[in-house]
Amino acid sequence: MMWTALLLLGLAVLFLYARRTRRRNEPPLDKGMIPWLGHALEFGKDAAKFLTRMKQKHGDIFTVCAAGQYVTVLLDSNCYDEVLSDVVSLDQTGYAQVLMKRIFSLNMPNHNPESEKKRAEMHFQGTALTQLCSSMQNNLHLLMTSSEMGLKISEWKKDGLFSFCYSLLFKTGYLTVFGAKNNSAALTEVYEEFRRFDKLLPKLARTTVNKEEKKIANSAREKLWKWLTVSCLDRKPEHQSWVGNYVQQLQDEGLDSETQRKAMLLQLWVTQGNAGPAAFWVLGYLLTNPEALRAVREEIQGGKHLHSEERQKNTPVFDSVLRETLRLTAAALITRDVVQDKKIHLSNGQAYQLRRGDRLCVFPFISPQMDPQIHQQPEMFQFDRFLNKDGSERKDFFKEGTRMKYPSVPWGTKGNLCPGRHFAVSAIKELVFTILTQFDLELCDKNATLPLVDPSRYGFGILQPAGDLEIRYRKRS
Repeated sequence: MMWTALLLLGLAVLFLYARRTRRRNEPPLDKGMIPWLGHALEFGKDAAKFLTRMKQKHGDIFTVCAAGQYVTVLLDSNCYDEVLSDVVSLDQTGYAQVLMKRIFSLNMPNHNPESEKKRAEMHFQGTALTQLCSSMQNNLHLLMTSSEMGLKISEWKKDGLFSFCYSLLFKTGYLTVFGAKNNSAALTEVYEEFRRFDKLLPKLARTTVNKEEKKIANSAREKLWKWLTVSCLDRKPEHQSWVGNYVQQLQDEGLDSETQRKAMLLQLWVTQGNAGPAAFWVLGYLLTNPEALRAVREEIQGGKHLHSEERQKNTPVFDSVLRETLRLTAAALITRDVVQDKKIHLSNGQAYQLRRGDRLCVFPFISPQMDPQIHQQPEMFQFDRFLNKDGSERKDFFKEGTRMKYPSVPWGTKGNLCPGRHFAVSAIKELVFTILTQFDLELCDKNATLPLVDPSRYGFGILQPAGDLEIRYRKRS
């Protein structure tokens, strides 16, 4: 009986797979060679490589099958805003709920992302942002004292650049945003557990963890949940603190204390999972590109007389370096569920129909960021790519004579911008400026090159390296 049921199920799957055909005005359909599974393995293994191949084959829009799900991929960046602004036909919560359950063991059926975003904007803009950045600078400088780093004046210390950047900015953000108390040993323990969890995050999202990996992830989550209990965080009054405001929202949604802890881990990853890796790439590109490093050093030297806040505003060369770094390493997938049939128009005027029940994905990493028609030699780091010849910010980029709305999309699209982007940029700047002014920093191997990216991280924010870059540093006397 069991074999008969399995056979019938298999036949039903094959029937449904074979039945899907491209309807009139729908995007090109590519189901792959394997029934039901389709392109799932190739998509998950290296999304950038797979979707680049599909773009070359089908153009700026196509539909692929991946593990029974039909995914329409849109790669025309000039129409991202218009398409994604439709919150009636395109739902952003359904797939997010699936990922929250898989990664964070979190179930928030009544969660309101728009309300969460508005609350966050209150604390990451204006006067609140200024205060937050000031606190961040104080915490970062405290963590970078010789005693905290275990340094003796003029003595060299070796480390991996990724580990160095990630640990410093994670600890800084944890102290600043979450109001945690500065206990050096505890901070290191929280960071190490976070890294154990973060390394497995793509596998958790794709449900490909093995038994041992699942055990590691569960252990790390349990410890992080314990540290993220509201009573363990040194909170200010609710109206002053992002943490207090967020906890209040969770309580308003009727969530118990256990769910609140799980939600705090989600926020810990969202707020602290990208700045450290981004700082690694910035410093990595500078250390492996002497001309860029020299230009940034000269700019910092020229602004030494300015107050910290003013110095951060007058850095066109560094801003170009950062934008170029993010162009090369920001690789989030923006995903929506198609909840009703929808017609979309590409920037060339062509119209396509999206089918209810499918999923829509936008991948700015491929377009506009790695599009050779927009950026010459897009795989190369060019520190002045976002500068005009007179040293001002370059804003105009074109493709086939059409001005691009976005030459890069590291922070999301117009209606879905990351509310913490200004704080993240400020933290990265402060780290880089502090290192370049107060430390001697160099590669252990003068001829070393940046490691390749870990392809499993495509789709999850800032890319991470598959290896590390060995450095040595010392505090200047």
